[in-house]
Amino acid sequence: MKCSIAFVIALTPFFFFTSEDTANKYVLMGDKTFSQTSGTNWTVGFASTVLTPADITADTYFIAGYYTNNPATGVLDDMYARAVYLDDNTGRGGVILCAIDSIGLSRNDINAIRKIVIESGIIPNLKSINIAATHSHSAIDTQGIWGADFYSTGRNKEFMKSLRDKTAQAIIAAYNNRRTGNLFVGTKETEDMQIDLRIPIEYSNTLTRIRFSPTDGSKDTYMVHYTCHPEMLGKNTKQVSADFPAYMGQEIARQTGGADFIFFNGAIGGMISGSRIMEVYEDTAFDCVRYTKDFGKTIGEVVMSVNNEQTVRPLLNIATRSIKVPCNNYMLVLGRLLGVLNNDMTKRPSGIRASIFSEVGYLELGNQQVGMFLIPGELYSELETGAFLPASESSLCFDADYKVLSQMSECDNEFVLGLCNDELGYIIPDNDFYLHEWLPYMNIPRDQFNREHYEETNSTGPATARIILEAMDSLVSSVK
Repeated sequence: MKCSIAFVIALTPFFFFTSEDTANKYVLMGDKTFSQTSGTNWTVGFASTVLTPADITADTYFIAGYYTNNPATGVLDDMYARAVYLDDNTGRGGVILCAIDSIGLSRNDINAIRKIVIESGIIPNLKSINIAATHSHSAIDTQGIWGADFYSTGRNKEFMKSLRDKTAQAIIAAYNNRRTGNLFVGTKETEDMQIDLRIPIEYSNTLTRIRFSPTDGSKDTYMVHYTCHPEMLGKNTKQVSADFPAYMGQEIARQTGGADFIFFNGAIGGMISGSRIMEVYEDTAFDCVRYTKDFGKTIGEVVMSVNNEQTVRPLLNIATRSIKVPCNNYMLVLGRLLGVLNNDMTKRPSGIRASIFSEVGYLELGNQQVGMFLIPGELYSELETGAFLPASESSLCFDADYKVLSQMSECDNEFVLGLCNDELGYIIPDNDFYLHEWLPYMNIPRDQFNREHYEETNSTGPATARIILEAMDSLVSSVK
């Protein structure tokens, strides 16, 4: 299979692939250097739009996240695009943070949204547009790999066009809805809410709340960061849903009289999910809908219980760096060649392998009060913290050797904003990246400890983690 794909890549003309200039055309690079001089106040705007098709049965919309050929038959709650515009009024420009209720988006789709926003000319002096996926496993397929079969895309063409157009308009509306006010950050630890399904058991249970309060007395906006797979509805759902973040938002609105919210996910690789996810998977009598709603409501209660808020100085710094990731996963390459996926790929120098154009970003709020690592996929938490499996316990029997994210910055509140500006799948430490001996990236192998290595089949390859971390380190060092 690998030889066959290499042969096909070698014969594929270069015009089929994406040039580097095209892949990076609509990427706004942010600040060349980070400033320490704050502005007079914050200006923030929020807007949202429903993405769910008006009639889910009018066309075929595949549910993403588990099985292929699983058409949606109804809607439990709507998919949304939510956007926040932030400006510190230093004159250096504003920033967009957007979240889409979806399994993930390619950078190609992100750039299509950026193109609409930039070419509209409505938002002046815009220095960065960042769009993340919440990673709902009950949303409509936005990547393509959950279609009717492995060789046909699950992406509905009209739906994707609508998603891009509506998201761009929500971003523009967020700018038009801007208000002057104050920004606050606070955190809360959760208990017994999460589980890590792959060793080492390593994840963040910190919920971070960034709250904007307008001085004109209009409603607040809550920006919530938490680390957990939104997959509570289980493998057999046929209902479109944003999963638990939707019910988190309902609880925030209930307690505040209608405040706006946006949810960002974290380093969920590994796999970080809800604490009762095995019951979701295995117990056919388990009430997944009730669990989803209760989980979201509880997270919403945690959001509202934050009581250690600090005022964030009006200072916003952000920078982006483009990267090129070798795609050793020949099944992903095949998916791109068949039109199942739409990632921006290029041939590597040998002409028989492919790479994916992607990016990393780093954002700070205040004087190192909040630091966000913008990561294009599902990062394993140990790549943030350094708590790797030792050689004696790793599947490949050597120690991981990385400069991890926590060593790159000294902010009071730091976190990974995952699935941001691309979805490269699982980003796995190289010392535990274990592949099937004769069908790598297709069969799920078991290592010498009898541990399954499913996540590798949904990863670009073992080099991805190092490329991302080294690019991030270089980026952060360059702006300080």
